[in-house]
Amino acid sequence: MYVIIANKYKEMLNSLDIEVIKDLTGVYDVDDIINEFTNFYYDRMILDVTALKDYNNIDTLQKLSINLDMSKVILLLDDSDESSSGAYLSKLISMGIYNFTRNLEGVRYLLQNPNSYRDVAHIHNVNESSPNYVETITSNNTRIIGVKNLTDGAGATTLVYMMKKHLEVNYSVCAIEVDKRDFVYFDDSDMVSTTSMDLAKELMKNRDVNVILIDLNEYTDTDICNDVIYLIEPSILKLNKLLKRDRRVFEKYQDDKIVLNQSSVQDSDLNIFEYEAKAKVFYNIPSLDDRNNTSKEINGLLSKLGFAKQSSGIEEDDGSKNKLLGMFKF
Repeated sequence: MYVIIANKYKEMLNSLDIEVIKDLTGVYDVDDIINEFTNFYYDRMILDVTALKDYNNIDTLQKLSINLDMSKVILLLDDSDESSSGAYLSKLISMGIYNFTRNLEGVRYLLQNPNSYRDVAHIHNVNESSPNYVETITSNNTRIIGVKNLTDGAGATTLVYMMKKHLEVNYSVCAIEVDKRDFVYFDDSDMVSTTSMDLAKELMKNRDVNVILIDLNEYTDTDICNDVIYLIEPSILKLNKLLKRDRRVFEKYQDDKIVLNQSSVQDSDLNIFEYEAKAKVFYNIPSLDDRNNTSKEINGLLSKLGFAKQSSGIEEDDGSKNKLLGMFKF
């Protein structure tokens, strides 16, 4: 069953031989379309872009992409110079809008053969299309903190989970992981797994929370974050593997926030580590129990990152824990 929302191209779309469950004609505010179809079941929607009020404003389509499943929407573009430009199409792709066309043949094709990113990647110019999401989101007083492993298996995923559990005592917070599905094992609805292409959409969805934590994994565009902490597990094996890959790694990250995680290095010996690595350590975290929600080490890291409300928990560590298998609810 199909939905058609038409305006300028009403006559063209009337010639489609498809079963239509809902047919709207006219110009509509994007909020009205979102409210109408968020919980409305349909197989595909064909949307004449001229039926959107203020459709020349890319923010209108961005709002649509955040609130509707755009894999089910075919966007029929107009013939304006702007919507024909590569920059405009790149912006659509960056929002997860892959099914767009300017003619009836294209609509018919996409009804049977919906595009994936692979089908439109050749016209996607990332440099032209990337809006300043950090500026947009942080204007709402949201901080975006990225966490990235430098040594293999340095514990970014678990650390993000622990940071979230500590932060949510004082702040509204969500966590996002990029291009992996490990968050599912924490059974937490505020921990979301997404792809590199859909990360911007997830950020915009969560723009009203105080803190967004991102497990970056292999994602390299750290400009989306206000701060990034780089994790090193300082065992001989992990350090030697890291240095074998890149002898200049500490030089590259000497101005960044390097955190030793799952660390056996004593605080009293940090100056030795820093002297040998020729890099400053931002924080040193020993191996921790991830079931402990009142870790002074985690609160100390968060306080140093500027979350002042966490400072009251630095000395408070009552050792309280969840049940050993408390997270498993399957």
